[in-house]
Amino acid sequence: MREDVQDPRPDRTTAALPPPRSPTLLRTLPGDLGASLVVFLIAVPLSLGIAVASGAPLVAGIVAAAVGGIVAASLGGSAVQVSGPAAGLALIVAELVAAYGWRVTCLITALAGLLQLALGLFRVARSALAVSPAVVHGMLAGIGITIALAQLHVVLGGEPQSSAVANLLELPRQIRDNHTPAVAAGLLTIAVLLVWSRLPGLGRLRPRGVPAPLVAVAAVTLVTWAGNWPVERVDLPDSFTELWQGPLLPEVDQVHGVAFAVVTVALVASVESLLCAIAVDRLHDGRRVRLDRELAGQGAANLASGLLGGLPVAGVIVRSTANVRAGGRTPLSAVLHGVWIVLFVTLFSDVVALIPVAALAGLLVAIGVQMVNLAHLRDLRRRHEAGVYAATLVGVVLLGLVEGVLVGFALAVLVALRRLTGVTVRTEQRPGRWHVVVQGSLTFLGVPRVAQVLRTVPAGTHVDLDLHVDFMDHAAFESIHAWRVDHERGGGSVDIDEVHENWYERNSSGTAPAAKTAPAGLARWWAPWALRLDSGHSPTASGLLLAGAREYHASTTERMRTLMSRLAQGQRPHSLFIACADSRVVPNLITASGPGDLFTVRNVGNLVPPHGAHPPDDSVASAIEYAVAVLGVRSVVVCGHSHCGAMRAVLDGLPPHRRDTVELGALGRWLRHAAPGPAPLGGAGDGLPPAEAVRRLSQDNVVQQLHNLLGYPVVRDRRDRGLLELVGMYFDLETATVHVLDETTGRFVAVDAGVLPAPHPGEQSSAGQPAPE
Repeated sequence: MREDVQDPRPDRTTAALPPPRSPTLLRTLPGDLGASLVVFLIAVPLSLGIAVASGAPLVAGIVAAAVGGIVAASLGGSAVQVSGPAAGLALIVAELVAAYGWRVTCLITALAGLLQLALGLFRVARSALAVSPAVVHGMLAGIGITIALAQLHVVLGGEPQSSAVANLLELPRQIRDNHTPAVAAGLLTIAVLLVWSRLPGLGRLRPRGVPAPLVAVAAVTLVTWAGNWPVERVDLPDSFTELWQGPLLPEVDQVHGVAFAVVTVALVASVESLLCAIAVDRLHDGRRVRLDRELAGQGAANLASGLLGGLPVAGVIVRSTANVRAGGRTPLSAVLHGVWIVLFVTLFSDVVALIPVAALAGLLVAIGVQMVNLAHLRDLRRRHEAGVYAATLVGVVLLGLVEGVLVGFALAVLVALRRLTGVTVRTEQRPGRWHVVVQGSLTFLGVPRVAQVLRTVPAGTHVDLDLHVDFMDHAAFESIHAWRVDHERGGGSVDIDEVHENWYERNSSGTAPAAKTAPAGLARWWAPWALRLDSGHSPTASGLLLAGAREYHASTTERMRTLMSRLAQGQRPHSLFIACADSRVVPNLITASGPGDLFTVRNVGNLVPPHGAHPPDDSVASAIEYAVAVLGVRSVVVCGHSHCGAMRAVLDGLPPHRRDTVELGALGRWLRHAAPGPAPLGGAGDGLPPAEAVRRLSQDNVVQQLHNLLGYPVVRDRRDRGLLELVGMYFDLETATVHVLDETTGRFVAVDAGVLPAPHPGEQSSAGQPAPE
């Protein structure tokens, strides 16, 4: 029953929708006809209630509902969206009516429609989506609370006060002093709304299939009519001449205020309509919304509604959702709902005149409360935008709609600015040197944080300063440069390594770019060439290697030159990594390791021939001895992987040669070092699927090779002295996840993404822990 917009971002359900198709009239007419009746039954009480909340003539809500259905649906770009008077605009209209009168408000609505038409024709609809959802939802929640507080006074038999705060302060007196039949009618409406949506189904009877607003208003109307309760009822004009209260030009001193109001109504109605249209697109598999055309259609509807004396029009989520769920598939359902409204009011105005105004007020109280959507708030909390939502809500309630939206928008901009210009500073203290890493966008906003960390570096030390920044303004450059000069004057040295762009160097020469820059080279550098080349472009294998070398020179050489010049003096890898030669397994990628971290041995099946095997394999043995005895690695890793061709060959029983006459004698002899598999898959085997059998054998093979490693004296000696650890690893190709062998259970478990390595002994940050981000 909420008349606000939902989060327009697509969810997982959209992926399962079939591609849009062009419906035919005969196929969609039954669904559209039924849906139009359902929407019509919802629209009549809601439109009357929103007119009450807006302080407008009651018939203005009916006019807006009819025009929104017929004009907006006919000319708009959404297949299923239903437009009409929206609760989100009620607060704006109420303020305009109070300030300028109803007929000038009609002029504002018509001019806002013209502005929307122009925006749609100039194709700027998507720019309206730049408004933060936190601001939109906070605005709607604030409007809902304001409407609920005001209409609660009407329910209690009183009059709304001038502001939400005044309504809240006056509420205890209203509750204490008013106990009239009108109060009973309003409270009964709220009670029916609350109960009806919770009624269980009785066999095939589904009470909730009947719209709750219709049931509540109809029930209260029947009770008050049958009991002859003395309550105020809806008063509709007797003729079209009396109905029409068209636009009126404002006074000269009102022109500026009216112009501002036109822009406000146009923007709020546009944002609400476009977000609603995108949200409703998730509910059906028909034609997707054309936003510019939808904006133009909304403008045409507002122009017509204003000229005919109706409320402003916008896309509304409750009626649109009901339309889709009732079977609506084309704009015809929304058009027909507008036609039914006109016919009903024309032919059955006496029935409408029986509706108690207190029932409409009760309906609005429920709508206002439900506009505070807790699901949106939880979603915004997960995205750290709940503060923007709360600020907008409080601003709308305490200050007013425009002021509250401006407060929320300003806070959203500040939050975005903080995120976009955020900078992280980390320090590590190593023997004889300090390592400082600065990441992010380095602007004047981040200078205090960077300067604070740099001041903790002792004088006279050598500092490696890594600048991994996508922007550096002049204030940041001057701060770092001044610190560098002072540090070097004090006997220290500073080595600046720019990882992303040469911002420091460019600032030094006065040619720094004026805006952020994207990293040079290909964005998916880690992907295979087949996924990075245009279709139809297939260079030779050597051409791909040369292209890769050119890409490396263009995007990476400058960043790595300082690092590689240090590594040129010698290597100190921390691990010997024994992996399969399979082209899909990249050790440095799956361990996020850089040059100098891994001493790598790759062979078919990640095998370690037993020590003293005949014939001997000096290649792997020499690599093990050199890594452990000479380089002093602290761990030896054996890494297997899923879908391993070598393990599949072991399972199948490798023949001595293939049908293409390629001899595989060496491969057969080599695979004898693998873990023994079960019977060939073509025979009885274990009855496992091939992929599962290969997975199990690959993991068993890792355990076997770790056992083989212990046969090497140098490995066993250092392991027994606590200087070396053996690690089993397994890489699942389908999920791209790394698993490690748990020695206590003998099983491979996925590596936790949240576990990061602790500093080695002797390494610490400037304060014993990483500097605050």
